[in-house]
Amino acid sequence: MTVRRVMGIETEYGIVIPGDPGANPMVASGDVVTAYAASRGIRPARASWDYADEAPLRDARGFDMGRGMAHPSQLTDVEDPTLANVVLTNGARLYVDHAHPEYSSPEVTNPRDAVVWDRAGELVMREAVARLATVPPGVNLYKNNADGKGVSYGTHENYLMARSTPFANIVKHLTPFFVVRQVMCGSGRVGIGVDSRTPGYQIAQRSDFFEVEVGLETTLKRPIINTRDEPHAVADRYRRLHVILGDANHCDVANLLKMGSTSLVLGMIEADVLKDDLSVRRPVATLHDVSHDLTLQAKLELVDGRRMTALELLTEYFDRAHAWAHAVADGAPDADTVEVLHWWGTVLDTLTRDPMDARRLVDWVAKLAVLEGYRERDSLGWGDPRLKAVDLQWSDVRADRGLAHRLAATGRVEVLVDEADVRHAVDHAPTDTRAWFRGECLRRFADDVVAASWDSVIFDVAGQRTLQRVPMLEPLKGTEAGIGDLVRGAPDAASLLRALAAAGSEDPRRDASEV
Repeated sequence: MTVRRVMGIETEYGIVIPGDPGANPMVASGDVVTAYAASRGIRPARASWDYADEAPLRDARGFDMGRGMAHPSQLTDVEDPTLANVVLTNGARLYVDHAHPEYSSPEVTNPRDAVVWDRAGELVMREAVARLATVPPGVNLYKNNADGKGVSYGTHENYLMARSTPFANIVKHLTPFFVVRQVMCGSGRVGIGVDSRTPGYQIAQRSDFFEVEVGLETTLKRPIINTRDEPHAVADRYRRLHVILGDANHCDVANLLKMGSTSLVLGMIEADVLKDDLSVRRPVATLHDVSHDLTLQAKLELVDGRRMTALELLTEYFDRAHAWAHAVADGAPDADTVEVLHWWGTVLDTLTRDPMDARRLVDWVAKLAVLEGYRERDSLGWGDPRLKAVDLQWSDVRADRGLAHRLAATGRVEVLVDEADVRHAVDHAPTDTRAWFRGECLRRFADDVVAASWDSVIFDVAGQRTLQRVPMLEPLKGTEAGIGDLVRGAPDAASLLRALAAAGSEDPRRDASEV
């Protein structure tokens, strides 16, 4: 039992063009991508996305949605040549998605690295903003999930799971966890309802936008459990759980817990150790109710008739995860698991004692403390537009303007990862997943790479009549330890491809063309 698994975070950033509310956000988002690519010497035409293995309409419940029935936003397997789309040397994807610039982190193997490479995405966006500031009016970017006017954009999580795990078990045990997870990981929002029309403050930015329990959609009729079955890996071995419910986090502890606690719950589901049913009645309505309850005292009703608070239900999951992790590891879980369990228990204890005591650890509490300071100083009601402005400024990516960044810089929130590691992650991929191969190919052989994806790199090598596609269906292959010597020893892309083919032919366990 461990938190370690292949995982990653995709974040769409809110975008504002100062002084020009009628500006086209898709064009502005494209400017963000191309500005950053130019700052790193990346030519978008030579580092685009390989769509060959995309299957966004395949449903984990055993069917494919017909293309004629799908909303256009679901057709992510069709290249739009008008939209900027690049692969970075850190293995990430930077592109325009639904009129927002999106940073999709490279694959990592543990929650701490997920935080590091997610934070690296903030620096990527900050660099783009700085570049565009020299060309008025420039752009402002915000790591948040709602514009306060009825539009929400996603921070999606991805977890690789065993394909053998029945999807019905995932739905059963993960739904109640997601209903209450927000009290640890919500980023807070001024306003109640999708359009923030009702004055107030709530725990999570995304919760009010969810309408159904299970479904394939991501931008309408949003489901608590998303059923997209697009593993980007060996399909009969792996399932990629695509989570669209979470908020964008600035607090390291909350971000670590978002990824780590979910990974532990998935581990228990895979091992089939969650025997009792913790399902809640009316999960969508309860999701909204939990987000609106700042006291954390409201009782949730379970299907078996029990009533408990969100914290009590989260504690049920924590106790099971803690006991199982120690039992499986003979009392000595790995360091990544110990770290997540430590902070999970600490946050639960702190929120139980007094939610406001968690201001150093949890986004929604940290933001609420700042907002309450303004409310007290200026006698502001929750409907005052100045509070919405503070809410927006909280998530500004600029270090000198973003309130969350300023709190971190002055030691008022807990920082878990070293800033030097985050800066390194801007240009370098994790060494222990296939992201390393993807990133190094872009670093060393950029002129020969015409496209890439999570599970492929495509080369256009001089003298070859066809493009050369290197598949990467095993996420834990293509690592520095596995093929670092081959990559570093290749003077050019053609030599690398020959070396990979030779190494594969000598190993009967793998295809000669796969890294």
